[in-house]
Amino acid sequence: MKKTIYFFGVLAALYACQHPTETTETEQNSIIDQSAKNRLDSTLQSFVQDSIVAGVSALIFEKGKEAYFNAYGYADREAGVPMDRNTIVTIYSMTKPITGTTLMTLYEKGLFKLEDSLAKFAPEFAEMQVATGLDNEGNMILEPANRAITIADITRHTAGFSTRADLGLDKASQEADLLNMETTLSDMAGKLSKLPLGYQPGQRWEYGISVDVQAYLAEKLAGKPFDEYMKEVVLDPLDMSETSYFVPEDKRDRVAAIYYKTDTSLSRVPDERIHTINYDHWPMKPGGWGLKSTIDDYMTFAQMLVNEGTYNGKTILKPETVKKMATNHLPPVEDSLWLPSKGRVGFGIDFAVRTEPPMTPEEMNGMVGEFFWDGAASTLFWVDPENDLTAVLFFQVMPFQGGVHKKFKDAVYGSISPESL
Repeated sequence: MKKTIYFFGVLAALYACQHPTETTETEQNSIIDQSAKNRLDSTLQSFVQDSIVAGVSALIFEKGKEAYFNAYGYADREAGVPMDRNTIVTIYSMTKPITGTTLMTLYEKGLFKLEDSLAKFAPEFAEMQVATGLDNEGNMILEPANRAITIADITRHTAGFSTRADLGLDKASQEADLLNMETTLSDMAGKLSKLPLGYQPGQRWEYGISVDVQAYLAEKLAGKPFDEYMKEVVLDPLDMSETSYFVPEDKRDRVAAIYYKTDTSLSRVPDERIHTINYDHWPMKPGGWGLKSTIDDYMTFAQMLVNEGTYNGKTILKPETVKKMATNHLPPVEDSLWLPSKGRVGFGIDFAVRTEPPMTPEEMNGMVGEFFWDGAASTLFWVDPENDLTAVLFFQVMPFQGGVHKKFKDAVYGSISPESL
């Protein structure tokens, strides 16, 4: 019986989402022409049919207008709830660009400069120590930081905050329980400032807790709780009413399940391990993760960015601020870990920024100048200023499915040869 329901459910979804085959005059000079729509339909369907995802949705705007939307499969496979436009997903690190935008509203008020030291506003981060090795007893060997952590460092992940296992910083971070939901951003900062750095500031790109420190800084500068300030200056002006840390009970039937993928199966992660933080009001409001959102809400945010800070008559940031955020600020570093897997990119303010076109078909596709980020459950968005195009891809699978992102971007830009990228 369940198989019958599944078959007719998918058949109905496919029928409802068919696109017309004719090519309009507008499409002739568009990235998202009918061929791209056909590629996208086929690609999204394959993700479900091949059991890579339980459900997937994609929304693309081009030149200020919706160019593509479709959804396949299930937001909640076990309950038979289809993936839909109003599905609420866990965006994890796609929270970060919203946090960065929130922080930069304070930059525009003249409350800080990127070259300012973090300790100027958060004195607990003065006189940081750096772990350089372990002695014979396994204790960390420390030396003073050779310069102050700057605000630029916490916006581009070069502060030196680290979970290096070879120095025991992974265990020290776990024991500090930095982002315990029953504590506050201030508590987090106090504990983090007592841990040694894993690298000298500016030495290495290491993704991590820096954006939570941004939220703490924003809270201090704004003089109010971070989530309240974010809502006041970003979410409410953009009418992003579905984006929040807390999901009220009457919306929870729209929250997508998260699935864990192995080579042979796709199994549901228990809801209590995933959604608990969004089903109660906790003191901790992380800057680096924690928001849930819908595809239209996040597209509104992306449209504000491609429109250089303004959307639907509401100005969130000045054009020059958005440009600053979308410019590579990553200095020459010793290592940038897995960042190159996202393409030939640098890092701006809470976005990866593409600096060169792909050189081979195997590399992640995209346009020079695009800026983007993704989330632990494999959500993705990007802003392509060259083509006035924004895209949001939502599905909920762990571990992170970069291969799905590659196939989706190939479907979007498939008609463009690598030489023209």
